[in-house]
Amino acid sequence: MKSDRLLSILLLLQTRGRVPAHELAERLEVSVRTIYRDIEALSAAGVPVYADRGRHGGIRLLAGFRTDVTGLTADESRALFILAAQGAHAALGLDAALGSALRKVMAALPAPHRPAAEVTSRRILVDATRWRGGPRQAADLDVLQDAVFADRRLRLRYRHSGASEPRTYTVDPYGLVSKAGVWYLVADRRGAPRLFRADRVRSATLLDDPVRRRPGVELADVWEVLRRQVEERPGGLEVVVRVRRDRLDMFLRLTASALVALPDDGRGDWVTARLSYGVVAETRQLLAFSDRVEVLSPPEAREELARAARSVAALYDGG
Repeated sequence: MKSDRLLSILLLLQTRGRVPAHELAERLEVSVRTIYRDIEALSAAGVPVYADRGRHGGIRLLAGFRTDVTGLTADESRALFILAAQGAHAALGLDAALGSALRKVMAALPAPHRPAAEVTSRRILVDATRWRGGPRQAADLDVLQDAVFADRRLRLRYRHSGASEPRTYTVDPYGLVSKAGVWYLVADRRGAPRLFRADRVRSATLLDDPVRRRPGVELADVWEVLRRQVEERPGGLEVVVRVRRDRLDMFLRLTASALVALPDDGRGDWVTARLSYGVVAETRQLLAFSDRVEVLSPPEAREELARAARSVAALYDGG
């Protein structure tokens, strides 16, 4: 709707200052000509908006102009209060600030939308943590936040998975990302993108040096690259297994990250599935299913599980 688009333009200009017409057109998915017509409509409505010509021009509001916008729709009101339920603000120490902000938003909402927003906050709960995820060391995000918002470099003492001792890195942070309840620092190290789990950071020191990010690169860009590297990492070992049908649901949940193809729809008590692991030792995950999962191939995976099972048996027999 045109009214929603005019409001979006007003909010963007109020937040960003000068914005090129082509950028507004891209964000709102309309033509540049439509943007200029909308600017004329805003001006006719008394909004002090104008266009700067030239290479570095753009559309802007008159300096000092502000407006209190209360034209939220019912769905937009619900969306804000669902956002409040996601819990990321708690880890960032923003609980009190969020509560205060939502009270202000509630006061500014059109009266017909307030009941819907209140009900949403009581009826929708988003818990980002996984079932049986196991205890994790709490992440101390204070220094990481300081570096992100102050645009400063960081020196980290960081322990990699499986390593006994932490290593030291100097990094240039882009920002923080919460992925399924786990916080990550997204940063460059020597100009290359890196991902650091916040709960593995043993210490973080804010340096005096300004951050050295790659020009034109934003947090979302770096996160997309790193996310693809993790999700599309090729497995070095394909494993074929058969699974008892009565344990199939649990098997699918616990091996989701290694699953190559969904199990076949065969008949009987067993179904066949294919998994991909980086190294043969990772197949020990399958011991958790005892005799409800059998590795069919390759032989080295069967041998690995047999060795692991003998070690476990010897441990308990010796007791």
